[in-house]
Amino acid sequence: MNKTTSAAICCILVLLTVSGCYSSRPQPQVAEPDTAATLTTIFSLRPSLSFKNGETIEDNVHTRFVREQLGVDIRYLWTAPDSTFTTKLKLQLINKRELPDIITVRTSIVHELIDSGRFMPVDEVFERYASPVWKNAMAEDPAVWSPYARDGQHYAIPILDYAYNSDPMMWIRTDWLERLGLRLPTNLEQLETVLDAFTHQDPDGNGLHDTYGIAVSLQRQVNTWMADISWVFGMYGVLPGQWNAAAPDAADEAQAPRQAYVYGSVQEQTRQGLEKIKQWRDAGYFSDEAIWQDEETAARLFTEGKAGIVIGPNWMRYWPLAEMDDSGSAARFQAIPLPAGPGGTTLHWSTPPSNGAILINKDIKDPEPFFRYINYLYDHQGLRKDHYAYGMAKDYDYTEIDGKPTTDRSLIPGGYVDVSGYTLIYDGARIPSSWESMVHELDKPILIEQAPYRLANAYQGPPTATMKERWDQLVQTEHEAFVQIIFGKKPLSYFDTFVAGWQRNGGDRIGEEINAWFREEERRPGAR
Repeated sequence: MNKTTSAAICCILVLLTVSGCYSSRPQPQVAEPDTAATLTTIFSLRPSLSFKNGETIEDNVHTRFVREQLGVDIRYLWTAPDSTFTTKLKLQLINKRELPDIITVRTSIVHELIDSGRFMPVDEVFERYASPVWKNAMAEDPAVWSPYARDGQHYAIPILDYAYNSDPMMWIRTDWLERLGLRLPTNLEQLETVLDAFTHQDPDGNGLHDTYGIAVSLQRQVNTWMADISWVFGMYGVLPGQWNAAAPDAADEAQAPRQAYVYGSVQEQTRQGLEKIKQWRDAGYFSDEAIWQDEETAARLFTEGKAGIVIGPNWMRYWPLAEMDDSGSAARFQAIPLPAGPGGTTLHWSTPPSNGAILINKDIKDPEPFFRYINYLYDHQGLRKDHYAYGMAKDYDYTEIDGKPTTDRSLIPGGYVDVSGYTLIYDGARIPSSWESMVHELDKPILIEQAPYRLANAYQGPPTATMKERWDQLVQTEHEAFVQIIFGKKPLSYFDTFVAGWQRNGGDRIGEEINAWFREEERRPGAR
């Protein structure tokens, strides 16, 4: 038997294993590696991506495996840094440039892509080709489909995430606490004592006034995925930047049909949150540069020993906080629950278990190779089968010592890289209910303790008519108003001016449209 025949037989055997459960569907037609089905896409180069052995996103251990073992050759029409990816994609769309077979996105541009008419409804192909494992994972929270609905069909497949994966917790320097004789804070009063000490009492012992109590990012908005500050508003019973169920006294029987859901940023409690954050800014508890710092830059204040607290999700333990261990720093930190506000109130933002969307070009020749690829990820990585219980690729994200797998990053030849980041679904196949297997044992109790206080954006539907016209401007105006109040450019009373303008310039109309959407959904039981 020659090498070409052997390679073909091996490839066919692998694909039969991958797709054998789907005998009622058309079976994958697997070619030899040099005649693999081509799948075109584009890619956002996120700062967290890293490579080794001279590899790139176009040619790496994962793309080679997919081509050689699954018969799918992933080709990138173009790539761009995460910071410019959305802008470049918008220009491609506006100028009617060639679009790839598959696009995965994490920003609101997904709605522009859907409304362009260049992508297919996905319900039929998902039902036909998706594996039972992938379907069952998607069924854990059917609401993840809602943002991509148009006229009874869905035009994007949600990219699933682990449950609780976005929920923030407080990361704090315990060595600083010990040096200053302070306890872990559990309420606002204790927290402000810690913030003041971290800012003004030389917690690092270098004799300089060069530290901040907390790292904060205000570049985009107040609710961010890392270096978040929205939980301060949660101390007063509201979360800005999202639609929340109205308090009972604000949605009585006469008003409920119209005001069952309200926008958090224009509620009276938001004024209290702004006032508190302004007090912290005036006291120097966070950097004046917060207005310019994105999430990663702000979090770097913590990893570089310039801030004693940062707020963010559980996975920060692995990135970027692991950099502190890798650098040989003697810093010690731990995660704790978010402290409660006046009266014991606490709320924090969360998201449904999804983190992006997949769009399929309506001109794609054959969507089956894409499903063949993602099915494999869900059936193996998603279920943590065999070596996928440890990582995606040996000597990349796990290794073996004396024949036994280990995830100890210090033992991986040439260092650790996150191969799941090379996949076309950002972080690989994630099943929401598998979250516990991915969270550090020390952090699980915190997520469970905070669970009753998580508050997701109640509105998960597509942009309303007025949203399409006015939302970007309203969000920009909101950010400008909040920043001006926090940094003292406008008095706290300016909040009333902001609210009136928001209502007048389309906010009230959007609220009516969103509440109408909820009423319509209530009349459609069983709808995704």
